[in-house]
Amino acid sequence: MIVYLQQDEIDKAKWDACIRKAFNGNIYALSWYLDIVHKGWEALVEDEEDEYVRVMPLTGNTKYGIHYLFQPFFAQQLGIFSTKILDNDIMNAFVAAIPERFRFVQVNLNIHNQLHSNQYRLVPKKNYLLDLIPSYPALSAHYATNTKRNLKKSLASHLSLVKGMEPVLLTQMFRQNKGREIKHWHEEHYQRLHQLMYKAIFKGFGQIYGVYTGQNELCAGAFFLKDHQHLVFLFSAVTPEARQNAAMTFLLDTIIKTYAGTALVLDFEGSEDANLARFYRGFGSKEVTYLHLEINRFPFPVNHLVQLMAGGRVGKMYRFGKKG
Repeated sequence: MIVYLQQDEIDKAKWDACIRKAFNGNIYALSWYLDIVHKGWEALVEDEEDEYVRVMPLTGNTKYGIHYLFQPFFAQQLGIFSTKILDNDIMNAFVAAIPERFRFVQVNLNIHNQLHSNQYRLVPKKNYLLDLIPSYPALSAHYATNTKRNLKKSLASHLSLVKGMEPVLLTQMFRQNKGREIKHWHEEHYQRLHQLMYKAIFKGFGQIYGVYTGQNELCAGAFFLKDHQHLVFLFSAVTPEARQNAAMTFLLDTIIKTYAGTALVLDFEGSEDANLARFYRGFGSKEVTYLHLEINRFPFPVNHLVQLMAGGRVGKMYRFGKKG
């Protein structure tokens, strides 16, 4: 039976055990990660023999007295995670179990939650994944012509990659460049990102890489999350110079070279932006689809008004560039 649990009712040891055993578990769904990206998260849980076998985090908030679910920053895909079979009926049962008090829902499911229903709106979103099992020569052979050209440009620029850059240097570079254009990012988001990076690095799940020019000037950087299955390209920053010397192409190629021949999947975290999608595909990555779930429980005509007001929220967090 699926039960709704508030934050203080969740057994986080059982929760993390479920995520680690789940065939579709990801790092976004671990309890320590959720504690950072959305304090007070709640959950739907299916328990068997004193173990959580299927779970779904609920990241809710209240505004103007209205309870709603939304996708937190820095967690691209959540949804339903399972240690057992997960078919359409079970997924629909979880969605139906979302408490009625959440009048409006806008959340991303994970790529294994390929749900089918006419009871709510399901919007396909794109992500890009690269299987790193092959050798580096085999992987780089599938680079696009433009990616190979940019890589030659970066090598001619005598760039160097440094591991272990301080999180604050990465966010400072972002704020001074792309961050100036992003109005929906506020101080609380940067503080949350700092906390996430420091915690992930401390726990052995995170690493920051910086790219320096031949004149020893920082021009690009990226933060990756790493577990036993995935290497997630979570956040990056570039200077104008990096756009000239293709520093981000150099950084990603070096990462691919470092982890080639391992059982990891490089997760580019996708983009609906055509230029970014082309950039990710340039490394030989494959397009996969995950679903954005929308439920509007307001009566007509309020439901149309709420839908219109919420329309601009979808995907905002992922609209910053991760290209160089």
